[in-house]
Amino acid sequence: MALTAGIVGLPNVGKSTLFNAITKAGAESANYPFCTIDPNVGMVEVPDERLEKLTELYHPKKTVPTTFEFTDIAGIVKGASKGEGLGNKFLSHIRQVDAICHVVRCFEDENITHVSGKVDPIDDIETINLELILADLETVDKRIGRVEKIAKQKDKEAVAEYEVLTKLKAAFEAEKPARAVELTEDQQKIVKGFQLLTSKPVLYVANVGEDDIQDPSANPYVGKVREYAKQEGAEVIVICARIEEEIAELDDDEKKMFLTELGIQESGLDQLIKAAYSLLGLATYFTAGEPEVRAWTFKKGMKAPQCAGIIHSDFEKGFIRAETVSYEDLIKYGSVAAAREAGKVRLEGKDYVVQDGDVMHFRFNV
Repeated sequence: MALTAGIVGLPNVGKSTLFNAITKAGAESANYPFCTIDPNVGMVEVPDERLEKLTELYHPKKTVPTTFEFTDIAGIVKGASKGEGLGNKFLSHIRQVDAICHVVRCFEDENITHVSGKVDPIDDIETINLELILADLETVDKRIGRVEKIAKQKDKEAVAEYEVLTKLKAAFEAEKPARAVELTEDQQKIVKGFQLLTSKPVLYVANVGEDDIQDPSANPYVGKVREYAKQEGAEVIVICARIEEEIAELDDDEKKMFLTELGIQESGLDQLIKAAYSLLGLATYFTAGEPEVRAWTFKKGMKAPQCAGIIHSDFEKGFIRAETVSYEDLIKYGSVAAAREAGKVRLEGKDYVVQDGDVMHFRFNV
């Protein structure tokens, strides 16, 4: 599943530090290394305790986690929608990602200049959001005149598109993103073809100072970001990018000790990866045996043959059925044989909608 989340933010908010943490973490990963595929793309493992438990159960020759991509987007300044700064590059890169991780500065540091002269996370968020809205407004304006002419000729498709464009234009002029516009299922399909920047799901990443990481709620800036995100129905992850960069240099045992000393159960980077994965409607199924225990990414709602095709196209073409047991049942009974005796192993057909945590063995014939 080649889906990617773009990391965006104003200059000096900690965006690059966070991306450095992502790519450095990869250099230290043994099984399926995070790697910098491109100067601005980092691939990360999706942390999953279930994979560890399955490895303990099967003792495979190798364990392969599933992975996820982050793209480092060029910084933005006011006027990006008109090409200011690296605006055009920024916008073109956002069009290529599936979700946005919006890094917001929630720390004071007199040694790090803020582009607007003061730390104000809501102003920062609105600066970027407005630039995306203005770029989308331009997209809609270019299209609406042409579609209106065809719609006047009673062309059904043009009438439907014109209705959507009008609705979007009104929202953008009120400085609202496309994702806030109520649309029918058919209208959503039309909008998908526009590749609008503000239709992409957003996750806010509040970057705090080292002193705030143990109790982020004491940071007033974090509270403001959470309140803003709540109105949008968006999630907020709190990280300290500087600490994440340090953690990324450590091996697993050192990392656990470091987090324990900080009083944190899970690193901010791990939380960010899981949240971005979930934001895109992604889930994980597993294949398990002595040769290999492996996690596979699929889109929620996919059926068994489609999920089989993620492994190999032949699996989908010749799909017969899938022997399936839930992760919870497998761990509870200790083996597939014991789970089968308990009636927990199912033979699922072509219409089965795969669930997160399913452990599957596909039967196929080509």
